[in-house]
Amino acid sequence: MLQCIFLLADSGEVMLEKQLSGHRVDRAICSWFWEQAIAQGDSFKLLPVIASPTHYLFQIVREGITFLACTQAEMPPLMGIEFLCRVADVLSDYLGGLNEDLIKDNFVIVYELLDEMIDNGFPLTTELNILREMIAPPNIVSKVLSVVTGSNIANMNTTLPGATASCVPWRTTDLKHSNNEIYVDLVEEMDATINRLIVVQEMRVFFHVHSQSFDSSLDPERHGERGVKGYTTNEMFSETTNRQKII
Repeated sequence: MLQCIFLLADSGEVMLEKQLSGHRVDRAICSWFWEQAIAQGDSFKLLPVIASPTHYLFQIVREGITFLACTQAEMPPLMGIEFLCRVADVLSDYLGGLNEDLIKDNFVIVYELLDEMIDNGFPLTTELNILREMIAPPNIVSKVLSVVTGSNIANMNTTLPGATASCVPWRTTDLKHSNNEIYVDLVEEMDATINRLIVVQEMRVFFHVHSQSFDSSLDPERHGERGVKGYTTNEMFSETTNRQKII
């Protein structure tokens, strides 16, 4: 469970602080982190997990912005690192980039996104498709309304997106394609070893299937009705093995 998230500028300034649980993390942890970063150089910033005297720290650096998360509880390190990467990707898409000025100019949007993305220290809604339906990306109109009215209600949607209850949260709700199509690419790679007499010593063939679907329905039976044949994992390995034996 994450207890706090900090966004640090390239100068070490704390641009944003988001407390995630009842246990408040003091900003002194950021001072300790930055002193260590200055003392140890760039190699310290390459460490994704850092053990401080009081907390475990997770960090990533994007475009000069350091995303720092703190916890005192046992948790999978990859979950903390992956969540920070997801936050950075979402902010970059919303703001059109990542830098100190963009984050300060859109402080309210960033805070609202963090409110929706994590709940009580646990990742909640991280799909960009759902977040866009809940929180409108910043634009000139929303900024003017925020300045005039002093509130940011215009950015928030009052209804819960339908994709939150979907088994495929990244898929846009009520998606309709003009043509229901599936494109399949079959990619074969061959590695061979030959001696100086140009005699094949060993040969391997690797078989990959890449597909892209434009089907408005999620019902897998529709693919069968349209006569689209796919390969299962066992069939793929079986075909690869047979090809190796033949060669």
